[in-house]
Amino acid sequence: MTMENTYTKQQEIKERALARKKVLLFRRLSLLLIITVAFSYILISTLISRNDLLKEKKQEKVKLEKTIAKLDKKKSLLKDEVVKLNDDEYIAKLARSEYFLSQDGEIIFNIPEPKEKEEEDELY
Repeated sequence: MTMENTYTKQQEIKERALARKKVLLFRRLSLLLIITVAFSYILISTLISRNDLLKEKKQEKVKLEKTIAKLDKKKSLLKDEVVKLNDDEYIAKLARSEYFLSQDGEIIFNIPEPKEKEEEDELY
């Protein structure tokens, strides 16, 4: 048996208001937690994908640096070849060896290259 007076009614109203405030606080905290988890998920997934992209870019950089080194070597060889091609003696020697041209009184002997060298040439 409860007493039905103004004091008990006021206490019940206060308890209901307090319970309502607790429910609203729980809802707000739950919403804040959901937003925080979603934001954290987005940040972590972005961080992971950026990290993977960074690794790929580093691998590509290493590969391109190797290619640049090869091209620089080839460039220096071609520059040397250009310098040599400006020399008349080199051109004459090249023409004699590659195109079997000869000077007056020279005899050309065609000697086959060893098979190992031919196989190496095929690999490149």
